[in-house]
Amino acid sequence: MDTVVERLIELPDPEQTANVFGTNDKNIKLIEDKLDVKITARNSELHITGFESRADLAVDLLKKLMLIAMNGDIVTEQNVRYLMELSEEERIRMDELPIDQVCVTYRGKPIKSKTFGQKKYVESMRRHPIVFGIGPAGTGKTFLAVAIAVKAFREKLVSRIILTRPAVEAGERLGFLPGDLQNKVDPYLRPLYDALYHIMGPETYHTNLEKGVIEVAPLAYMRGRTLDDSFIILDEAQNTTPEQMKMFLTRMGTGSRMVITGDITQIDLPGDKKSGLNEARRILSHVEGLSFVYLSEHDVVRHELVQRIVRAYEIDAKGRGGNG
Repeated sequence: MDTVVERLIELPDPEQTANVFGTNDKNIKLIEDKLDVKITARNSELHITGFESRADLAVDLLKKLMLIAMNGDIVTEQNVRYLMELSEEERIRMDELPIDQVCVTYRGKPIKSKTFGQKKYVESMRRHPIVFGIGPAGTGKTFLAVAIAVKAFREKLVSRIILTRPAVEAGERLGFLPGDLQNKVDPYLRPLYDALYHIMGPETYHTNLEKGVIEVAPLAYMRGRTLDDSFIILDEAQNTTPEQMKMFLTRMGTGSRMVITGDITQIDLPGDKKSGLNEARRILSHVEGLSFVYLSEHDVVRHELVQRIVRAYEIDAKGRGGNG
């Protein structure tokens, strides 16, 4: 039977302690609420009181948060929630830390992976010439791919960055949108513009765009081209047809790398159309040199509610025997 116990942890230096606790002790309060334990600081020690299994879990969580703080990273509520949702086996692996610096923004802010799924994704993009990143909204699929692309461009591993998307979403068609062709496609490409803008900065981004070394274009613009020495990202790949996916993959030229991202639960193609991303998973799963990385609700790094929404839709889809 679980008995009430008290566990002690030696606190790190004051700065790291404040980092672990969070603003107004919000991280500590979150652990207390979720695990039904009491955590108090006395002198240089933390006292954790509660049922044995929960107190031991709280100790484990706090030690992992201290690792993050000692690594020089800000401890966030997302870190706390992520750790609490990991299995015991996954928490044991936390000695490795899921945090992996990808690159820095033009302001010097580091961009890092925040979950084990994201870390695996980043490592795959570093090692493989073609990577498929598949997972729900909010898992950082596109942003991390753009970050890896910018790093490769800065290090002169590639001479161009090409970002593309199929211009089919939520049942809309380009013909119904106002404006010329550029006005019609810009809304579809906006998330790609935003990611580049955030990482490279407005001046560098616009300069490279004008030079043509950065290209953001609808997928249809890729047809008939051979893309050498480029880092090419296909976003929202679940909305490609099998023919479009094959066309895109065969554009790859010498010295190029590709990342294909998508969410197979949000396919906006007409009902009679197969998804090129799903077909690629079936056809290419055993092709050497390709990597498929699957992110889950646990890798969502947006607002906590996004994770709950993703989970609710997954449960509903399973209940109906499909992907929705």
